[in-house]
Amino acid sequence: MNKKKYIFKFLDELSRNNSKKWMDENRSTYQLAKTYWLSEVEKMLERLCKYDSHFEMFTPKNTIQRITNNRMFHPEKPIYKTKFAFSPTRKKDEYAPIFFSIGAAESLVGGGIWRPNTDILKKVRAHIDTDENKLQKAISSKEFVTFFGGLREDDQKLKTAPRGYDYEHPHIELLRYKNFTAGIEPTRETIINKDLADIAEEVYLKLKPMNDFFHEALHK
Repeated sequence: MNKKKYIFKFLDELSRNNSKKWMDENRSTYQLAKTYWLSEVEKMLERLCKYDSHFEMFTPKNTIQRITNNRMFHPEKPIYKTKFAFSPTRKKDEYAPIFFSIGAAESLVGGGIWRPNTDILKKVRAHIDTDENKLQKAISSKEFVTFFGGLREDDQKLKTAPRGYDYEHPHIELLRYKNFTAGIEPTRETIINKDLADIAEEVYLKLKPMNDFFHEALHK
């Protein structure tokens, strides 16, 4: 069986049998699916290292997520996640240059700033205020819009102006955002048939102009 088909088969079965009993009975299946995913992650890391030394600090194992959900504050969540993810970021990193997940329900490849702390958000907004054209140019370019469709919807976006900014600010729409992310949702068929390193590389490069703006905002 195709290795990526095997991963999806495991995730599908887990989504239908999300219990510790089932997982204990199918632990070997999980371990093999995880091994297959780590193999894909290794190839993605190797490809991305061509563009940024940031990726050299990671091994495949420290870019994947635990399969168990943290239910301390969300007891309604199922015991196990029904997706495998690749996230080459550290806790102290302010934005994600790339995020790649494949799941029983959907897959997602994207990046940007998600759930930033107050200090990070202030710095990004300040940079929008002083160098707004660079971010606007990045996210409204034909290449970006054609590929991503623009920024992803932000359900935390403010309805009014953030504190310290005029409601009539020429870039008030950008200033209202709290999360600045973009991504694609490849079909299962695409994930199975395409080289995941090719997908990760393309998304990373398409995101780079936007992420370069964030890097400038946070490190100037």
